[in-house]
Amino acid sequence: MLALPQPRGEISAALLSALVQPVHPLQAPPLAAPADPLSDQDLQLALYCCYELHYRGLPGVAHEWEWEPTLLALRRDLEAAFEAALAAAVAQPSALDAPEEMDLALRAIAEADDGPSLSRYIERQATAEQLLEFVTHRSAYQLKEADPHSWALPRLHGEPKAALVQIQVDEYGNGDAGRIHAQLFADAMDELGLDARYGAYIDHLPGVTLATVNLMSLFGLHRRWRGAIVGHLALFEMESSIPNRRYGDGLRRLGYGDRATGFFDEHVTADAVHENIAAVDLAGGLARQQPELERDILWGAATLVALDANLARHVLGAWEEGVSSLRLRLPPGVREHAASGERSAAAS
Repeated sequence: MLALPQPRGEISAALLSALVQPVHPLQAPPLAAPADPLSDQDLQLALYCCYELHYRGLPGVAHEWEWEPTLLALRRDLEAAFEAALAAAVAQPSALDAPEEMDLALRAIAEADDGPSLSRYIERQATAEQLLEFVTHRSAYQLKEADPHSWALPRLHGEPKAALVQIQVDEYGNGDAGRIHAQLFADAMDELGLDARYGAYIDHLPGVTLATVNLMSLFGLHRRWRGAIVGHLALFEMESSIPNRRYGDGLRRLGYGDRATGFFDEHVTADAVHENIAAVDLAGGLARQQPELERDILWGAATLVALDANLARHVLGAWEEGVSSLRLRLPPGVREHAASGERSAAAS
């Protein structure tokens, strides 16, 4: 992250003010229940910053803040509000009759998704500026793709652990730094004229976007949610190939070439391979090994669907109204770059 984000309310203001000081007991104001914790700007930003201390850290923030007990207490309260909202929004699925049904149950969750299709919109009609906004939303996760799910590795053993490693090896480029999926996404951002540095657009991202990333961090950092992070990843891999093909086609429609589409094209191929591993060996393997986690696996998948649908509704709703889906509009130079590319595509 290039700089600490701007606060969005009392909680994030107190947290960010404390983090630039030497480590000390954090005095945060009482957490008032927001109307919608799943999109609340203040809650989601504060939680994102707490989690970021476990990834690459925050600029100008002492490393010791990562394990400061009073900060962890604040994170616990933020997580409790987030978890309560998730539980209210996403019903706990029924247990399976047999672990062998896991792949079918995951597909049923995907098929029940009633959210609007952002990928079809990108493929068929998004403007160049809208496409850049979409990529900006995605940068919150894709620039650290696979990292939240890798937290599950020490919490698994046997077949599901081997399956997760097999998936993650591809995510991290099979030993080739240039093929790491996060790097491919950074390459696409650079080709599109966006700032590909980690965390460059944090102030632009609304709470509904941050929630999709915080969900993965919540599940990945807590051993009790190891079933949920497995279910999240399994459905993520199972449902990724077709949308990524559409995103790549949308970029091609607007005249962009291989460097811009490479990330999305890679996922069309890679996730088609990962689909069966994720459903049968990872999620199914964990269900066979620890049947008590079946409902958590399915719930993790269902929360992925719910929060992605929330984000799609937010983005498409903003575009339908003719306004930006980001908190802050992209800089003029980026928009002009997109417009010139759009004109070139139309002329060819």
